[in-house]
Amino acid sequence: MARIIQKFGGTSVGDAERIRNVARRVVDTHRKGNEVVVVVSAMGKSTDDLIRLADDVSNGDYPREMDMLLTAGERISMALLAMAIQDRGVPAMSLTGSQAGILTTSEHGSAEILDIRGDRVRAGLTDGKVVIVAGFQGVDPVGREVTTLGRGGSDATAVALAAALDGDVCEIFTDVDGVFTADPRLVPHATKLDEISFEEMLELSSSGAGVLMARSVEFGRRYKIPIHVRSSFHDGNGTWVKEETMEEAIIRGVAHDASEAKLTVHGVPDQPGVAAAIFESLAEAGVNVDMIVQNISIEGVTDISFTVPKAQLATAVSIASQAVKEIGAAGFDVSENIAKVSIVGAGMTSERGIAARMFRILAEHGINIEMISTSPIRISCVVRGDDVNAAVRSLHDGFELADEPQEEKV
Repeated sequence: MARIIQKFGGTSVGDAERIRNVARRVVDTHRKGNEVVVVVSAMGKSTDDLIRLADDVSNGDYPREMDMLLTAGERISMALLAMAIQDRGVPAMSLTGSQAGILTTSEHGSAEILDIRGDRVRAGLTDGKVVIVAGFQGVDPVGREVTTLGRGGSDATAVALAAALDGDVCEIFTDVDGVFTADPRLVPHATKLDEISFEEMLELSSSGAGVLMARSVEFGRRYKIPIHVRSSFHDGNGTWVKEETMEEAIIRGVAHDASEAKLTVHGVPDQPGVAAAIFESLAEAGVNVDMIVQNISIEGVTDISFTVPKAQLATAVSIASQAVKEIGAAGFDVSENIAKVSIVGAGMTSERGIAARMFRILAEHGINIEMISTSPIRISCVVRGDDVNAAVRSLHDGFELADEPQEEKV
């Protein structure tokens, strides 16, 4: 008997018919002799609908009440799925995040999982039930407040539950067939990967690949929980994310991210502690800085460029404006028309010339590079936002990631 944790996203439970389809899949898994825990997201776009409703009702900023509101979406999904499963003759019970013992930090809207008690989940499994847990939510054990986990929270819930319950595998069901060598919407001939390592998936997720959130991959890597990303609309195999793969591809995939903006602070005094002052202020305000480039000092001053999420741009601009006054910089400017394109592959560690090849491919397609950052298995370039689609396609074809070569379109 295996203990399987299955997660179904909003598209998978988007309406009554799809909920019944999910119930069929869950029951099929259960009837094969497996213990099954299911994590569900809110139906379709219901979370977005709730956010719009809150905006219509109030102009205020009420993080606690927003968490109370948004957790309702997953509670609806879990209850409906429990009903549909029981209609098929299999006992089921639904639990909120707090009922399932998911303990989190206190930050409303972006809480992190601290621990999972899971006593009621285990009791349900012992009784032979399918246990459905609401994703994206938990409870602060100190203040006893309901919290939400932010973007990718349901994926994180599922993998964390798999770790806490000693699960054998975590299946992430979604509206795509698995992890591809690039976004199939941009590269129709992108190849579905049969397997990928945790390290590679973590780099792809952090670089913009949306099929799995980085937090869930980190849980999988930390607790060695294999993750199977697969389609909720057919029974075929998807992509296995695991500790080791059969081979280390030189380049596993191309990812892109158009959600960041670039700030450049000009005329920064080239003195110890000045850069620290800028980035300490950003950190204290909760701004996530991604790439940083400092130019060569000329006559005692330098320029510092860095990227931040567009969602945090207003805060970053306010901090940059204050920093310019405090450190005596010449000024700053903002560019929102940027995007990051990255290539990822474990084989980079033993293959020479990958960076040069990447830069040459972009140059041959007239794409200018504004910033560069690297890790042992990733190279990322910031390009103009208008160029990102061409950059992804050119790199995917240039590194021959498709199963078959593609003919040039005239």
